[in-house]
Amino acid sequence: MSDLVAKEKEFTLLDLLDRILTKGVILWGDITISVADVDLVYAGLKVLLSSVETADRMRKNSSSTDAERGT
Repeated sequence: MSDLVAKEKEFTLLDLLDRILTKGVILWGDITISVADVDLVYAGLKVLLSSVETADRMRKNSSSTDAERGT
């Protein structure tokens, strides 16, 4: 039984990449570089990582949802 559970948790880099491209991933973060408690550089990061097909499907779903709401 424990061998079965261990095998289910194993996945390859290719499996991970396939899942990311199929479903899409959003990365969101902030970076602040400070010296002596003075903020020098602030960078905001917003990234959508997906295949073109997935992004197009998300866009179409979003458009149809907005049309149903009347916006």
